[in-house]
Amino acid sequence: MDGLQLQAMLAERGATHPIVFLTGCGDIASSVRAMKAGAVDFLTKPVDVDALLEAVKRGVVMDDELRHRSSDREGAHALFATLTPRERELVPYLVTGRLNKQIAGDLGIAEKTIKVHRSRIMHKLHIRSLVDLVRFMERLEGGTPRRSNAAARSLARAPAGG
Repeated sequence: MDGLQLQAMLAERGATHPIVFLTGCGDIASSVRAMKAGAVDFLTKPVDVDALLEAVKRGVVMDDELRHRSSDREGAHALFATLTPRERELVPYLVTGRLNKQIAGDLGIAEKTIKVHRSRIMHKLHIRSLVDLVRFMERLEGGTPRRSNAAARSLARAPAGG
């Protein structure tokens, strides 16, 4: 098994650790494949010690950032799981900036009910504003607002424990 095959196998298993390739016979095609697959760097022997140390440092920094984001995401998922199914259903409407009246019309329920649910969502997620809710959804998915809206819709349909 070569390094590229190992990298692919690790990716299939869900490993997220940054990888620095160090090879004795690297070619451009291999380095491009490795980098596209998420490698931090692709170094060829003999390697400059400073370049190797710098690549490893970048990998450590990336790993720390990934762990931090993962921890944030886990905390966000735990909070999101405290929402009722109806509250989870409302989140995608809220993050798109829909008015309470519009959401009530879409769902066929009273505007006052939307206000109550919105207030409970904000309380349970420990947030104070719509902007905070959008940021929370970004943290939940670790992505962009567009991804977060899709994530909110998919999570709204998910059972509370998962």
